[in-house]
Amino acid sequence: MKTLTPRRVVAELDKYIIGQDDAKRAVAIALRNRWRRQQLPPELRNEVAPKNIIMIGPPGVGKTEIARRLSNMSSAPFIKVEASKYTEVGYHGRDVESMIRDLVSVALNIVREEETASVREAAETIAEERLLDLLLPPAPTTGEEADENQRARTRERIRDKLRSGALDEREIEVTTEERSSSFVEVISNQGVEQLGFEFQDAFERMMPTRSRTAKMKVSDARKVLLGQEIEGLIDKDKLQREAVQRTEDMGIVFLDELDKIAGPTSKESPDVSREGVQRDLLPIVEGSAVLTRYGIVNTDHILFIAAGAFHATKPSDLIPELQGRFPIRVELTDLSSDDFVRILTEPKNALTTQYAALLGTEDVRVTFTDDAIREIAEVAASVNRRTQNIGARRLQTIMEKLLEDVLFEAPDVSERKIKITAEYVGEKLKDIAEDEDLSRYIL
Repeated sequence: MKTLTPRRVVAELDKYIIGQDDAKRAVAIALRNRWRRQQLPPELRNEVAPKNIIMIGPPGVGKTEIARRLSNMSSAPFIKVEASKYTEVGYHGRDVESMIRDLVSVALNIVREEETASVREAAETIAEERLLDLLLPPAPTTGEEADENQRARTRERIRDKLRSGALDEREIEVTTEERSSSFVEVISNQGVEQLGFEFQDAFERMMPTRSRTAKMKVSDARKVLLGQEIEGLIDKDKLQREAVQRTEDMGIVFLDELDKIAGPTSKESPDVSREGVQRDLLPIVEGSAVLTRYGIVNTDHILFIAAGAFHATKPSDLIPELQGRFPIRVELTDLSSDDFVRILTEPKNALTTQYAALLGTEDVRVTFTDDAIREIAEVAASVNRRTQNIGARRLQTIMEKLLEDVLFEAPDVSERKIKITAEYVGEKLKDIAEDEDLSRYIL
């Protein structure tokens, strides 16, 4: 985190997201402030609250991608949720606290991966010894030094073969233990957390373990034994404590479709109560204690990044209390044809690069001329203007339609080099570009 300066964060985001400099700067500062807070004395650290952000802009301009890339850079627990799926308790939808439970689960997986990496070397050593025991069962002790030395030499020869892979296809018997959870799944098909966390943990401890012996190849047995040893070396309590702390200090919740719950309640609306959803979200964003199966999580310092198009509403339509919890507001701009050209060529994961790599697996080399890329961008921008504006997502449908024949025929074509020109683009997308009704139907 120390090396992730705001300037570097923006530079990393620039590799994947075109434009939207204001939004990039806002999230870069928010991320740096999390590191700065950790350097403060404890008494002051607890007083510094995160500056939550609202990103305002049409679909497909980079709102979600900015938040997701931000979490990847910092290895922070991150979840994306839709505000519209949360409703007041007693109506349809999910309890708002479930987003924090999901976030803790993400944090637990991150910490587990880190702990797994730290104990893997030791686990591999133990797993290898267990494999050798299965391949060369211990003989009765005779007390003869010569017999012990001979057995040790034999074990080392088997070890060499094991490491070289010469024994991977040999079958051995491995005993595994498993705990049944089918009863819990029958009781609750929406997740066992609904049963109550204390009851769930107690119930899992009560369930008997069953030993099962199965024949498998040495290569598969190595993976099974390695997994068992890793589980044995990891401290479960430490894992859960670290996951809770990581959630509280570094967690990021991306709250999409915030505009869907803004505005006055309408009797004709299918939503039961937009304001009610906002009031349910308010305690989580303000800071509250949420009970999870891994412990109590305080949400005071979780960073919330909200997003919405706000076509029919505006942020001021939110209840004042919730508005005050999102002090940073940035507006993302519509994407022009020039932006589409950059999106198709500059990012590390550009669509042209992706399709070239996909077709490369068939030994087909596809290249795009500059004029072709400009034509694709013009068509995408035109369709966005005339129909629903879905931003850069339009490029995905355009590209898939453009390369449909190439993707279908790639395994069978004799010509292994294909150049996509402006004329080719015009021919393939002519009907879509000219016919508005067809554009709406296909794209």
